[in-house]
Amino acid sequence: MTPVRPTILHVDMDAFYASIEVRDDPSLAGLPVCVGGPADARGVIAAASYEARRCGVHSAMPTAEARRLCPGLVLLAPDFERYTSVSREVMAIFRSFTPLVEPVSLDEAYLDVAGCERLFGSPAEVGRAIQREILRRTALSCSVGVAPTKFLAKLASDLAKPQGFRVIEADEARAVLDPLSVSRIQGVGPRTAKRLAALGVATIGDLARRERAEVVAEFGATGAWIHDLAHGVDTRRVSPRREEKSHGMERTFPADVADRDELRRHLLEFCEEVAFGLRDKGLRGRTITLKARYADFTTLTRTKTLDHPTNLGPRIYAVARELLERLPIAPLRLVGVQLSSLSDVRAPIQETLFEGLEGGSRLLRGGQVPGRGKLERATEGLDRLRRKFGARAVVPASLLGRARVPGREAAAGPDAGA
Repeated sequence: MTPVRPTILHVDMDAFYASIEVRDDPSLAGLPVCVGGPADARGVIAAASYEARRCGVHSAMPTAEARRLCPGLVLLAPDFERYTSVSREVMAIFRSFTPLVEPVSLDEAYLDVAGCERLFGSPAEVGRAIQREILRRTALSCSVGVAPTKFLAKLASDLAKPQGFRVIEADEARAVLDPLSVSRIQGVGPRTAKRLAALGVATIGDLARRERAEVVAEFGATGAWIHDLAHGVDTRRVSPRREEKSHGMERTFPADVADRDELRRHLLEFCEEVAFGLRDKGLRGRTITLKARYADFTTLTRTKTLDHPTNLGPRIYAVARELLERLPIAPLRLVGVQLSSLSDVRAPIQETLFEGLEGGSRLLRGGQVPGRGKLERATEGLDRLRRKFGARAVVPASLLGRARVPGREAAAGPDAGA
């Protein structure tokens, strides 16, 4: 049954990446600003200001299409280091009110504020205070939803955007949900929505009135999930230690790349970035997956699982390069690297008697991968430089002078601040 008290908050920054750019350059205020890759390099929109959205532009849209819809579009290259820095500041504000904070992406999080009343007032007062504090400290706006469950809290913040605030009480959930499109339910994508429409289900109310057994028979476990949400039932708790399943990135090249040496250099760059991201989160991974998309859009993946987890760029690259060599030789339009089977760096690793090499014996120029102990010690020092001067402050010598390939991180959310 839905809890009576609305103690869960969903806080979502408004057009996060674009808003940071406008904040840092006031001359952009009021203009249709987008963050993303260039149109002539197969770029996509990562975030769009509300002025751009009024022209029909949205995240994940090809930049070329966005420019057709909005000829006056101001396109800016993404600066993820800056966005991540602001995100850390926002998350710190959340944690100053409650330890129960579950980040969903750089720009949104769930908070459980039950038990905070004596310090900060009611959940609604906490939400208002967070909104004011974010504006005061970052000069950015956010939307806040307050409700008894995570689903309703997110729905409330979505309905309030931008710069909005909404509380959904348990006894008004039915009235709020019934008229909304069924696509508002988390887990109902375009395909599921189309199947539901074929059954005569257009709104959440239509779905709620269906027998649960009927929906489960049609959609399986997904049917049980969406039928529960249609009734406002969501038993998920706010989890501060949200388990990350994988970490990686993928990039679409400005032009197809056929030269294998060039592909290896791109791959080395990606592996170094992924490795740094893992170390920054205190994680290691055992399973390395290489993703490659060809000019005809055929997509292949190759995977290898290591004996020991790693977050070291040279070791990840050694395996990723080995996987690349298994692929048919032809021009590639996209390459991605992902690590899964993640574990905390504090977890002990069972060493072998003789320290071997994981997944390959040569780097880009034919050198051997250093032993883990030496490599970890060297990496710790380099990471201190990266955190002080930026992630690109220290790169392998073979990547010096190379511009960063425009694209997107696979781990990034679908919209940087809705």
